Amino acid sequence: MLKADASGPVAHRRRTPRARRIRDRVLFGVAMLAVFALAGSGIAVARSYLDLSTGIHRSAISLPRVVPAGRTTTAPEQQQATNILIMGLDSRLDENGNPLPAATYEALHAGDGSDGGYNTNVLMLIHIPAHGNPVGISIPRDDWVSLPGAPDGAVMGKIKQAYGLELDQTLRHIVNTEVGVSHDVAYQEARAAARQEELLTVSQFIGQPIDHFIEVTMAAFYEIAQAVQPVEVCLNEATTDTYSGANFQKGYQELSASQAVSFVRQRRDTSGSGVELTDLDRERREQAFIVALAYKLRHENVLGNLGLVQQLIDTAKQNIALDSGFNLLQFASEANKMAGGGMTFQTLPIVGYGVEQGEDVNIVNQAQDQQVAAQLIAASDGTASTATAAPSASPSTGAVAATAGATASATASAAATPSTTTTSAAQPLASGAIPCVN
Repeated sequence: MLKADASGPVAHRRRTPRARRIRDRVLFGVAMLAVFALAGSGIAVARSYLDLSTGIHRSAISLPRVVPAGRTTTAPEQQQATNILIMGLDSRLDENGNPLPAATYEALHAGDGSDGGYNTNVLMLIHIPAHGNPVGISIPRDDWVSLPGAPDGAVMGKIKQAYGLELDQTLRHIVNTEVGVSHDVAYQEARAAARQEELLTVSQFIGQPIDHFIEVTMAAFYEIAQAVQPVEVCLNEATTDTYSGANFQKGYQELSASQAVSFVRQRRDTSGSGVELTDLDRERREQAFIVALAYKLRHENVLGNLGLVQQLIDTAKQNIALDSGFNLLQFASEANKMAGGGMTFQTLPIVGYGVEQGEDVNIVNQAQDQQVAAQLIAASDGTASTATAAPSASPSTGAVAATAGATASATASAAATPSTTTTSAAQPLASGAIPCVN
């Protein structure tokens, strides 16, 4: 209960401008927390910081503290920066492993609780510098990489699979060896182990430390999009897809929550119109939706609706997880950097497409991807020279070059200018306005 002080009852005191600024900053910060929790997420605002902070799922895991690739020590400017990994799960269950409401499954166009799994279909590293503009680095979900813990005996796999393989391995181990442990406890322990393996896999692959993580389920995206709908987006071409339920016109348009799910899930066009989309375009859609949602937050009084705020808090507690050290208040103070228009998004390159162990995968050059990530982060920190700023990429595959030997030429052609209108998923995408994408 709020207490009165010498100046009179709290209920009759007016908020000072500073108090309003602090409140709005916290609300916006928590909102951005879920915004960056995927185009698989959205906004989560907190009328009560304590309510959200203590009610949300957390994992006490060891966060990867690797020294960035190419360095023997972490540079001072990067020691003051923050790397947050966004993990968006394709699970059709909530964070407790429970089924979603039937209406949610219908709106998702994604089957029911038995579909999907525990793949991290969205992986995005958000780098927040001490000074300078943040950058969001998307990691294509089908990249074929080394899995450091060899979960379920797999030493290689798609980068998105590390989570689900470790969850399966750990859950079976607990059930078979720890008598008396409830399923709920075993399940949460397995989820924690899965997060640990995914973080290690991503950190090892890109050669960067990870300070925090935000995990969201597919339900979080839909429920939050439902709360703040409509959200305006822009497409370069009209497109239809019977798999995701997408049916969009060319240009600017407002999306309902169900349409928003289709927007971020679409990776093909089934209309026969000649529009060509790939999984990399899906990555770009996710980035574009984050930008559009942040734009809505900045320009509309979304945070002033207290009923909506409580709805978003409840959604976050049911469908979002954080590491135990994630400080929401500190993140709130950093969130304004991410919504002021200076943030850019880029997708890591691939060399091409291939088949491994019977699965369609992205062929990658790890050394090249580590160099790209390091350059993007250095540019964000303001420590990169013009010649090594954000690298350019090949429109056909999103690759910086077609082969590993072309790294030098990719670095030399590095000065791609971020834009809010992109025709290739490889181009850097700028925030600050509603972007037009494929």
